[in-house]
Amino acid sequence: MSTATAYAAPSATEPLGRIRIERRAVGPKDVRIDIEFCGICHSDIHSVRGEWRPQEYPLAPGHEIVGKVVEVGPEVTRFAVGDRVGVGCLVNSCGECENCTAGFENHCQRGITLTYGSVDPADGTITQGGYTSEIVVTEHFVLRVPEGLDPAAAAPLLCAGITTYSPLRRWGAGPGKKVAVVGLGGLGHMAVKLAAAMGAEVTVLSHSLKKKDDGLRLGASHYYATSGPETFTRLADSFDIIINTVSAQIDINQYLGLLRLDGVLVIVGLPSEPLPVAPFALTNRERAFAGSNIGGIPETQEVLDFCAEHGIASEVEVIAADQINEAWERVVASDVRYRFVIDMSTL
Repeated sequence: MSTATAYAAPSATEPLGRIRIERRAVGPKDVRIDIEFCGICHSDIHSVRGEWRPQEYPLAPGHEIVGKVVEVGPEVTRFAVGDRVGVGCLVNSCGECENCTAGFENHCQRGITLTYGSVDPADGTITQGGYTSEIVVTEHFVLRVPEGLDPAAAAPLLCAGITTYSPLRRWGAGPGKKVAVVGLGGLGHMAVKLAAAMGAEVTVLSHSLKKKDDGLRLGASHYYATSGPETFTRLADSFDIIINTVSAQIDINQYLGLLRLDGVLVIVGLPSEPLPVAPFALTNRERAFAGSNIGGIPETQEVLDFCAEHGIASEVEVIAADQINEAWERVVASDVRYRFVIDMSTL
């Protein structure tokens, strides 16, 4: 067992601050990682503030982790000291159910172990995430970060990257397909980059045109403001795939009307209230309404390799640890282009 420095929340309502936490001893199949960078995801804020479910405190969030291996257990075969690696949203699953064995550990039928805020099956403690100086993770849930990726800009690929890559890949984004991305934030900007790299024709649908130049620079061919109803008339029956990245309430039926025959609208942003869907919005044009939740470990490695091959990384603003609370308020205010990443050497 070892101790690590963490930036953690003492409760749902108090600012984060420095504390010391314990990390378990490295077991036979474990990897100990010195964390270099950790991205800030909006779900960190939702989780710590108890907006999705109750939490135990103190709690150090963070599931977009990049660092260097400093110790491996005797049964570890895939990693060695000095390797640059990543850890995403999961640190364990049963490994035996049909979903796990198919590479969908994110849908483990016996329950997943999240990087923070879950009971760790290894020792029964509550998992602490990447706003920390080090972490110990079972080898299976450690990802290799390709050399071509900048480590700070690679960190958000462990959540924002896989969250948007997985539905684009599943629903066949590629040449000849028209993809719309709703919202140009931390998730949306990655969806634009990835869909464009896959060869799709990409359109951004945002509330206003204030980020239009960014959207076109990131790979979109078109950019429309959804604040005007004429947009929905003009773009009716236009898209094969729509990726909704916003967590705010929207009129989902309006967006379903933008789909072509057999098109799909996929939710990756998570609003706190239900989204009512009119049955005829689906039966008309044989449209589908789907959801997607991060991705399994093989697919997460796949997105890292894909991004390295295509020169893709997240657009990041690197901050020091003592700027985390300020950064959280800016995330809530949508005042970041497009992902905050903590330089953990400042911890």
